Amino acid sequence: MLLHVITNFTAHAGAESMLARLLRQSGEHLVVPLMDVSDHYRSLEGDRVRIKPLKARSVAGMAASVRPLAAILRRERPDAVLCWMYHAMVVGTLAAGLARTATPIFWNVRQSLDDMAVLSRSTRIALQGARLLSHAPDGIVFNSGRAADLHRRFGFRNANMVVIPNGFEPPAEAPAHRPGDALTFGIAARLHPQKDHETFFQAAALVHARYPAVRFEAAGAGLEVGSEAAERLLQASGLPRDAIALRGEISDMAGFYRGIDVLVLSSRTEGFPNVVGEAMSHGRPVVTTDVGDAAAIVGETGFVVPPRDVQAMADAMERLILASAAEFRARGLAARARIDAHYSLPAIARQFDRFVGTG
Repeated sequence: MLLHVITNFTAHAGAESMLARLLRQSGEHLVVPLMDVSDHYRSLEGDRVRIKPLKARSVAGMAASVRPLAAILRRERPDAVLCWMYHAMVVGTLAAGLARTATPIFWNVRQSLDDMAVLSRSTRIALQGARLLSHAPDGIVFNSGRAADLHRRFGFRNANMVVIPNGFEPPAEAPAHRPGDALTFGIAARLHPQKDHETFFQAAALVHARYPAVRFEAAGAGLEVGSEAAERLLQASGLPRDAIALRGEISDMAGFYRGIDVLVLSSRTEGFPNVVGEAMSHGRPVVTTDVGDAAAIVGETGFVVPPRDVQAMADAMERLILASAAEFRARGLAARARIDAHYSLPAIARQFDRFVGTG
């Protein structure tokens, strides 16, 4: 049995989505969120999957989770422990020491360090703690080569560090979307400085000024209708309110990808951005900033621009607007083929099993 420790299992974000995909593969799993689990992820429970949240409500609560997690380790005696994200890495490692078991413990780093300024104070503290403890786990997984490189530079030291990218479950049929008279560009990311919606909205405003029929969609926590923060960013960008649909956090991501023509990622820092691979698996071209391994995922199927470069992002979107139907379709088909060839979920799951010794 593989025991997963994760900071929180509620958001529809990259780490949570990847964990959910692994749980749907073979093997027995116990998930211990330090905080909580959403009803969406509760639905994964069954004969092979159990979820036991520790209900921490604060950073102090997470620190207090060391003792109950140690008790779970002693009682459950898993074959291995895999800790997802910095807070869980620190708490999981301390709990393993307190439990005094021989269970191997591994870390799973899910982001890069392209722009440290966007990290919260709590995350920066957990990151520093992880750096100090990085020699302790039996191995560390990074979901991107850039993340591995930047964490080494930051001071992570471990003799067993590997890169295992995210894996995806493409839909049975994902024909390249054929644009009609106007394209719809979508962004899927929680409202957070790391995701840099400001650049996306400003680029969208430039595009809309030249192509008024183009539309935009924004999905993610904090992007609900009536969100004051989102409305302020939109007003500052000059993008007309009727040109964009604010969708908030949604569970039907497949429906979101089907409803857009192009995915845009405007992040200032990422590890392996899930939404890029997910959109490509649905045959959608991607415009992304050059963060984490985004450029490696996209390859020649979409466009990669520098972070925080509004004009470059607008220009890339315009190139897709002006693409012929044949070129657009070819990019979508190539995107899907690239995911099938390099990021198949069963193959990625086997890499995890081999690394932690459960396969």
